[in-house]
Amino acid sequence: MRMLLAAALVICSSAFAQTWPAKPVRVIVGYPAGGGHDFTARVVATRLSEVLKQQFVVENRPGASGTIATDGIAKGPADGYSFIVASPAETVVGAVAGLRMAYDWEKDLAAVTVIGDTALAIAVHPKTGINSIRELLDFAKKNPGKLSYGTPGSGSSQHFAGESLKTLAGAFIVHIPYRGAAPAVTDLLGGQVEVGIVGMPPVIGPHKAGKIRIVAVTSEKRAAATPDIPAMAELPGFQGYSFTNWTGVFMAAATPRPIIERIAAEIGQVVREPAVRERLIAAGVEPLGLTTADAMKFFEREKATYARLAKARNIKAED
Repeated sequence: MRMLLAAALVICSSAFAQTWPAKPVRVIVGYPAGGGHDFTARVVATRLSEVLKQQFVVENRPGASGTIATDGIAKGPADGYSFIVASPAETVVGAVAGLRMAYDWEKDLAAVTVIGDTALAIAVHPKTGINSIRELLDFAKKNPGKLSYGTPGSGSSQHFAGESLKTLAGAFIVHIPYRGAAPAVTDLLGGQVEVGIVGMPPVIGPHKAGKIRIVAVTSEKRAAATPDIPAMAELPGFQGYSFTNWTGVFMAAATPRPIIERIAAEIGQVVREPAVRERLIAAGVEPLGLTTADAMKFFEREKATYARLAKARNIKAED
């Protein structure tokens, strides 16, 4: 009897996956509009709406390093009509850093895919007079505590990148966590913080306009969008230094697997389209569109990497 019931559920789920979406789909972003994850979510949602002939509506629910929005997904309906476009902070990395969460990301959420991976930008305000990453590190070492760096939130990959930078450089820069990349960039543009460590999409435009200066990227290699800007790993003593801000998709844990895999497949096809790829790459996002199985392996690797870093460098989320 149980086997028959299980078989019936699989058949029903598969049939549901084939007819999905039959109504608008909510695409939740745990940060304000204008940040990197918001940009990526809107690019993908717009194209999904066109391809699947149904609305994919982006909703911004900022707060607590993305955990408020993620909690809503974790405890919401598992019907396939809402998913979160998440950063490392509210899932893998935040959990490792001890960020307060009202959910267990590994038990209460189901991994769907990874849309893309983004190098982090280390940017400075022109008033600092700093023109290179070497000048930034030299100034920070000679003037401990006089510089502050903004990130999208405590327990984020940007936070890890900043604290690791301080450790390796032997410098002290004050960390200022914001409620997302957009407000962090706003204060960087206004000079309220001298340094920003954020994803590439919200800072490429201001950098090209001369309003801020990107002095380095945190990926192992230079970013395709900014080939003239060095990667931190090029500097002596920073070999292996690599932090990125991937954009993952998660749903409520009880969502049927056929639905999850259908959504992953649709997103994967969209990000492989030349026009979408070009738009993402121009903003500093490397399109991935992983299968669900590969996404799960990806998150496991990230968990192991950040757990090792948190222990080695004593990095903790700030209350």
